[in-house]
Amino acid sequence: MNDDDASSAGRETEDISAMSAGETEGISAMPSRETDVLVVGGGPAGAAMGYWLAERGHDVTVVERKHFPREKTCGDGLTPRAVKQLDDMGLGERLKQFHRYEGLRATAHGKELELQWPTHPTYPRHGYVVRRRELDAMVAFNAEKSGAVLLQGHEATTPIMERGCVRGAVVNDLDEGRKVAIRANYVVVADGANSRFGRSLGTARTKSWPYGTAIRTYWVSPRHDEPWIESALDVQDRDGNSMPGYGWIFPVGDGTINVGVGLLSTFKKFKDVNTSHLLDSYAHMIAERWGIDPSKPECRATSGKIPMGGSIFPKVGATHLMIGDAAGSVNPFNGEGIDYAYETARIAAGVLHDALASGDASALQQYPSLLDAEYGQYFKVARLFARVIGRPALMRELSRVGIHSRTLMEWVLRIMANLLRPDEKGPAEVAYAMAARIVRLAPNA
Repeated sequence: MNDDDASSAGRETEDISAMSAGETEGISAMPSRETDVLVVGGGPAGAAMGYWLAERGHDVTVVERKHFPREKTCGDGLTPRAVKQLDDMGLGERLKQFHRYEGLRATAHGKELELQWPTHPTYPRHGYVVRRRELDAMVAFNAEKSGAVLLQGHEATTPIMERGCVRGAVVNDLDEGRKVAIRANYVVVADGANSRFGRSLGTARTKSWPYGTAIRTYWVSPRHDEPWIESALDVQDRDGNSMPGYGWIFPVGDGTINVGVGLLSTFKKFKDVNTSHLLDSYAHMIAERWGIDPSKPECRATSGKIPMGGSIFPKVGATHLMIGDAAGSVNPFNGEGIDYAYETARIAAGVLHDALASGDASALQQYPSLLDAEYGQYFKVARLFARVIGRPALMRELSRVGIHSRTLMEWVLRIMANLLRPDEKGPAEVAYAMAARIVRLAPNA
């Protein structure tokens, strides 16, 4: 997968107008500051970028529109891949204060299987559940501690352009009610799935590729500290119709559970689904087992649209990069995005370090090929899988077969969590390799 592959695909586009002379003069009159790298967004990707650049001695400024702690729509589950990245950022000990879980309980058609995370030479065999209000603050302040400048309550609104290159942004200081021009050699866009700043630079989602939507809230539950996260493969609407997605229950360990539903756009009637009703149906389905009152969630449910499979293009410009959800870096197999946010930030930080150390901006052009090498084939397989399970009857049959075979589900977990072993070829690796060979010949859709 590369930028050229998606150049002819349908995209959501937004016109970009060059700054007028008056706007340029207005920027010149603003208070200003300078930095090597400006990072737009202080979530998982932006905070990780701030950390890795600061650790390498670069002057990096991260602007975040809200103040920490703040809420985000998320399942709150950290996979082994995410745990590895957080540990590498020096946060392994901090994670131990949160709820640790050992694997996944899959449920479907009245049956359940408890599957421990698979062994892997690089990743741990456990995960954590951490509310995003706590996780994002922890990572952002860790970046600040390492030397990054963290500006909370600051919203980047307009790119500062010089000779066709992004050289910073006009930033609203929402606390002081004023604008400041932050000038930078390079800009990293990490403002999430909607990425207004990215769209202002001409990025767009490849419309023909799958995307998802998710909704979640919290309930008080006596089973809040179970050692398994749970995924329901047979989610149904109020009329009992099967839905192409999954329900989740993530024990938070603080008296509550995070309950949500994710759906894929590959379902023909996707846009007709009322996700609030679907979450309500799921809550009633699990109420007795989890000891919750479905009519009394802890807070209002929130939802969001999720671009997946690297569907945002272009990911690089002459002086800017897209990372995390702003680059569509979400796994279509399971809707997981936090680990890929951390990982894409780390890859991009390496590229930026090369550019800053050498004084050669062309180093940024390595970024798409590095992403392609790491995720290209895997995301392509996952996108086609998302198309297959977009048929409710087929999804129902696949879940029925899978839930009766522990061995099969263990293979599926290893593949869907992107925990394939590089050092040996087990059944899951062989199965994935066969799928990859088939997909390699398929259109990039």
